[in-house]
Parts: sequence; C-alpha cells; structure tokens
Amino acid sequence: MSLLKELNEATRSEIQTLWEKGDTKELERRMRPRIEFGTAGLRGKMEAGWTRYERLEYASQGLCQYVLSQVKDASSRGIVIGHDHRYNSERWAQLTAAVFLEHGVKVYLYRGLVHTPLVPFGVQRLNAACGVMITASHNPKNDNGYKVYWENAVQIIAPHDKGISDAIKSNLNPKTWSVDQVQSSPNCLDVTEDIKKLYFSAIEQLKLPQYAPSAQPIVFVNTSMHGVSHPFVTKALGSYGITVNPVKEQMLPDPDFPTVPFPNPEEKALDLAIEMAKNCKANYVLAQDPDSDRFSACELHSTGVTTFTGDQLGTIFAAQAFEIYRDSGKPLSKLAIIASTVSSKMVEAMAAKEGFKFVECLTGFKYIGNTALDIVEKGYEVPFGYEEAIGFMFGEVRDKDGVAASVMFAQLAETLHGQGRTVNSYLEDLYKRYGYFKTSNSYFICNDPQIVDTIFFRLRNYHDQKSGPGPNYPQSIAGLEITGVVDLTTGYDSSNPPSYEPSLPLSSGHMIQFRGEQKFDGTKIVLTIRTSGTEPKIKYYLEGSGKDSKVVSELLPRVVSELGSDWMQALVYDLGHP
Repeated sequence: MSLLKELNEATRSEIQTLWEKGDTKELERRMRPRIEFGTAGLRGKMEAGWTRYERLEYASQGLCQYVLSQVKDASSRGIVIGHDHRYNSERWAQLTAAVFLEHGVKVYLYRGLVHTPLVPFGVQRLNAACGVMITASHNPKNDNGYKVYWENAVQIIAPHDKGISDAIKSNLNPKTWSVDQVQSSPNCLDVTEDIKKLYFSAIEQLKLPQYAPSAQPIVFVNTSMHGVSHPFVTKALGSYGITVNPVKEQMLPDPDFPTVPFPNPEEKALDLAIEMAKNCKANYVLAQDPDSDRFSACELHSTGVTTFTGDQLGTIFAAQAFEIYRDSGKPLSKLAIIASTVSSKMVEAMAAKEGFKFVECLTGFKYIGNTALDIVEKGYEVPFGYEEAIGFMFGEVRDKDGVAASVMFAQLAETLHGQGRTVNSYLEDLYKRYGYFKTSNSYFICNDPQIVDTIFFRLRNYHDQKSGPGPNYPQSIAGLEITGVVDLTTGYDSSNPPSYEPSLPLSSGHMIQFRGEQKFDGTKIVLTIRTSGTEPKIKYYLEGSGKDSKVVSELLPRVVSELGSDWMQALVYDLGHP
C-alpha cells in the first residue's frame, strides 16, 4: 500500500480496510481509473478512492495552477466559490479557497448557502478568473460535485477540461489541508450580500412587457426539494408581487433528502407538492432542484394534473422570447434561440416559420452557454436557450437558472390567467400553429462500461453488409424507416455527402441520433441515444411529430419497446429501466 500517500486519515483507513479484507472488486471500482473532469467538473460518491469524489485537494491544486497559467491577471481577478447544503460542501468550499489563497489568488468565498447560478453571475460581475460551485445538483444524497466556470462565466469546455485534468495529475502533492487562513486572510473577501443584491436587481429586469398580476385569484405551490432555493425564489417572485405556498416538508435545506431520495424534479419527485396543491386548490406547482439551477412545473385543472416536460417548457419559453422580441420591433433576423441537439425540434419548426435563427449544439450548458457567447459575437441577440433536462437560460447569466425560470413561468401564468387562459392552453395554441410534437425521454441503467461499449458497437455494426442511411446502422424501428443517422462519436452524418462529416463537434461519449419516418402518413421521429457524463445511464431522447396527436402518441411506446428489446437488448444485459 505504498501507493496510498493519503494525509486524510479517514479516507486512507477506508481504503486500507478494503485492502485488508481482500475486496479487490471494490478496490478496482474505487481506485481505477482516476475520476475525470466530466460535465464541467467532477461529480461522484463521497467515498475514499481515486474514482470517487474525495480528491478535492488535488482538483483545486490542478485548477489553480492551470488558471494561473492560462488567465491574464488571474491572481488579482480571483476566484468565486459557493456551496450548497450537502454533507462536506462547506468544508470543501473552504478547502478550495485555502488552496487558491496558498497560491496568492484573491478569493471571493460566498458565506452561507447559495444557489448555483450565483457563482457564474459573480464571476461575470466581478470579472473573476474562474468560479467553483460545490454541489451535486439533483444527484442522490451520497454524491457531491465540483462545478467549474471559466473567466467567461460559462462552464468549462475543451481544451480547458483536458488542461485542468492534466494539471491535476501533475499536482498530486497537496500544499495545504488546513482551512484556518480562510477566516483570517485579507485576500479572502466576503461580497455575498452585494452580489445577491445585484442578482435580484438583474432578475427584476426579466419583467415581461405585458405582465400584470391577475386580479383573479391564482395560487402557486413551490417545492425546493430540500435544497437551497426557497429564500431565492420567494424574494425573486416577491419583487413581482407573486407569493407562493411552500411545501414545508421540503422547504428547508436537508442533506438527507428525507422525502425524495432521488431529488430530481424529472424523476417523479413532485408527488408531495402535487398533493398539497390539490388540497389548497392551487393552479400551479413550481419546483427547483436542490441547487436551484433547474426548474419544473405542473398545472392543475378539472380533469387532472399536467406535468410539463422540459421540452414543453422550453417551447413555451422560446415562444415567449420570440413574441417579446417581435413586439419590440427589432428585426427577427437578429434573434437567435439555442437548444441542445437532444431537445425538441419544435423550436426549430417555430424558427423556420417565424424567421428567426435557431442554433443547435451539443448536450449540456457548457455548450449552450458558450454557443450563446459565440452567436452574440456575430451580432445576434440570444434572450433564451434550453436543454430538455429542465434547464433554461435567461438574461445575462449564460447558464441554467431555476429562479429565473420560476419568475418567467409565474409571470406568464399570471398574465394568461387574467385573460382567462392557462399555460397549457397556450401550449396547445402553439401546437396548432407549429405542429404537434411529443417526447418520451428516459434511460437504461448500466453500471458496466464494457457492456455500454458492446451495445453501441452493435448499433454501429447492425448489419453484415453496408446498406441504408449509414454503414451498418439499423434500417428501421417500430415500422418506421430510418432516414438519417448522425453519429457524434465516430463523426458520421448520413445527410452530408460526400464527406459525411457532422456539423456539430464530436461528443466525448457515445452519441447517435436517428431520424425516422412513417411513409404512409408522414409521422416522424427523432431518437437520440447517448451515455451520461455523470451517471451510469444510457439516455434516450425520443420525439415524434405529425399532424395527428393520437397517431404520434400511440407510436412512441412502440418505438421505446423495440429500442429496449432489440436495439439495447435490455434483457440480455439486465439493464434497469424506470
């Protein structure tokens, strides 16, 4: 065990015990390979081991060295650091601060719990060199994470992710494990209240031109998922004269997440909020995930409850952004809206009909945010961008923001209510104008990376002879002909001969998008299958579109069934499926 040079006695002892027990299987999981930077940073279980999230000291050392080497005046510009309420979050935020202080870098360490969007907001307003948020977002309670923002206030992308990873490996001898200087150093500044004041002022700038609180009674229920959002959401909505009824059992931060073991609004975690909404006859449920960068919503009506999907909310917000821009009199040719490639194609259809620019990018807000900055450089305005995983970007923060999304949704609901309409009826009007789009997104669970590779290898070698739209990809699914394939892992796009090179950059993981069509009625599907950068999942994003909502709705379950039984071979590989 001479390999294990570990100053933290608790984590060293944890690995030592596994060694003495001869548990080589668990040691393999814990120790190889080292945890790598994924979606803008690190995320994993709070356990000992190089594959687990307990290597914060090394991560901060590597990040610090890399930032100093890459960002001009990094020492004086400083780093913004925030943390949520999870176990170890405060300690690790202080440790990150201590590492940067040790290297002579100014530190803006937020005091108390903050929501994730406050970190990129602070990086932008303070012109900081970088930012770090300690959070695992909506992951289970035993996880934590380390999210990194670059000097442009957007999550890191290549080449910085690799550069930071390499710097971590080159700086594995910690200089400090003490956080004592964090409280005493004159270089560790507290700007928390000043930045919050500026943030709420920016939120007030999101006021809809036509917004007016409804004179008729409208009731909102809000859940914070045992996270940090309650004080931020109530203050932000309060500035618009909107009050919410909090789900008290989930209102206060609690790292044990007692009522929602998997605190993700996408994962059927809204039952308590919906039950309360029914009891108090509320019109809508608003929800933020634990670090308040994601948003979800439900509408209650006489026939039941509509839980909006991320794509439906994205479409609603996109239409809202388009209408505001159109009514301002600005040329629509200068409006751009961004969505990830796995998100709905309804905004694409909207853009084609209305004359604004639609931009597609890879999955994740590190790409959405950086794409927004690139498009603005070309002379466009980008008031909105989204991804289907309930992430929505408004205003100056080029990252998803659950507080801003809550404000935008509540304003729209209030305005529509005064007109005798609802958000759901607004969505139905959009379907009538742009076509009916329906999504069915989920995932398969697979803890073995080799099986994942085997599944994707088979999809790329489905036939012995080359035929169809791709070299060896499947030619049909659920009776639909596959009409196009884009493989962002191998770099293949069947719609772009003769080079067959995709317009989007390659993905770091497996990612294939299939387009299919039902010839007799023109009903179409887009099916994207990809691996997750933070979870042991093969995710799929399925959307059907057509003139007949019933035909589309009936088609999607058949596609999912064949996807699982044939393409994924879920029974063969014992894949989990919610």
